[in-house]
Amino acid sequence: MPHFAPVRVRGAHRQLHRLVRHRRRAVAAGLAVTAAALVTAGPLPGAGASDTQRTRGHPVTEPVRERHGTRLVAAPVRIADAATVRLLSPGDRVDVVAAGEGGAGDASVIARGARVAEVPEPVDATSAAGSTADGALVVVSVPRATAHRLAGAGATARLAVTLC
Repeated sequence: MPHFAPVRVRGAHRQLHRLVRHRRRAVAAGLAVTAAALVTAGPLPGAGASDTQRTRGHPVTEPVRERHGTRLVAAPVRIADAATVRLLSPGDRVDVVAAGEGGAGDASVIARGARVAEVPEPVDATSAAGSTADGALVVVSVPRATAHRLAGAGATARLAVTLC
């Protein structure tokens, strides 16, 4: 076999030198390509049913963040307006608001972003007709401390919900 001189590519040293000089741009370009690949890949395998209904590529902030060690409990809440409860379905996120007795507009939010766990059917005929005197029952999933506040507020004030 004949002896050949080594093959040298001209300009490779300059390209490597330029890449090292502009490494911030190279890192930014790499991150942009990685982000684009993750967005087009879609939801992760094994994600829940609610995750597959989300729009791809847009972050969704959850109103209630479960911290490590925080356990959620089911809290039954009687909402003053029974017609509002008919709009709810399990999985909805709601804010629970307590209105003061005087009706002077002093309302306070008791629970933010609580997940509706269950909407029980009314037991008697008066509740089924939509009687607003008794309201309607909703079961929400909240941290234990929030469940205590909901129980206390339900005993002293009229409760309402707003959809998140």
